[in-house]
Amino acid sequence: MKINNKIAVVTGVSKGIGYHTTLALLNKGATVFGLGRNNTIEHANYTFISCDVRNYESVKQAFETIYIHTNNTLHILLNNAGLGYFGLLEEMPVANMQEMVETNINGTLYCCKEALPKMKAAQYGHVINIASTAALEGMPQVAAYCATKWAVKGLSESLFREVRDFRIKVTCVYPGSVKTDFFRNSPGIQPHDYMLMPEDVALSIVQAIEMPDNFHTVNLEIRPLQPKGPKK
Repeated sequence: MKINNKIAVVTGVSKGIGYHTTLALLNKGATVFGLGRNNTIEHANYTFISCDVRNYESVKQAFETIYIHTNNTLHILLNNAGLGYFGLLEEMPVANMQEMVETNINGTLYCCKEALPKMKAAQYGHVINIASTAALEGMPQVAAYCATKWAVKGLSESLFREVRDFRIKVTCVYPGSVKTDFFRNSPGIQPHDYMLMPEDVALSIVQAIEMPDNFHTVNLEIRPLQPKGPKK
C-alpha cells in the first residue's frame, strides 16, 4: 500500500508505539485520526478524538465522527491501545484483570467491528493488531496479561482468513520489551536502552503496510537482540 493520501486510525496514540507510528504515517503523507485519552501530536493532517476503547459506545461514536470527515473511507487501522499488570494471578486485583481484558481484547474487537464494514465495501484495507511476545509463550507472573494477548493472536489469525478475500490484510505484531511507559504498572521492571525502541517498532509496522498489495505479513515477531545487555 502506498501510504500517501491514505486514511488511518491509531488507538493508544499519545505515547509509545502508537505515537511513533502516527508520526511515521504522517511523514508518509497519511491522514491520521488518533484515538486516546490525551493528545500529544499537532499536525495539519492529524485529528485527535477522545475515546475510551473499553467502551463500545465511545468507539462507535469516534468512528462515526471519522466517517463524517472521510466520506466513509478508512484504509489503515492500528489497534495499539493496551496495558499490562504483572504479578501472581491469585494476588492480582480483579479490577486490574478486567481493565486488561476490556482494553486489550474488547478495545481491539470494537475497533475492528467499526472498521471492517467500510474496508469490505471498498475491497481494500489493512488492520494491524499489536499483541506481544507474551502471546507466543506463557511466562510466570504474566498469566492474565498473556491471556489477553493470546486472545489478540487468536482474533488476528481468525480475522485474516475471514477478510483476505475482500483484499483486506490483517497483521499481528509481537514486540518484545519496548522502551516505553508500558512498565509503569510493574515497579520491578525499568525501561532501558537494550529494549526495543518504539520508533523502530513503528518503522517495522510502516514497512509491513507499504508492502505490495499481494504481499501479506500475517505475523510480525520483533525482539531486542540482547534484552539484558551484552554478556560480560
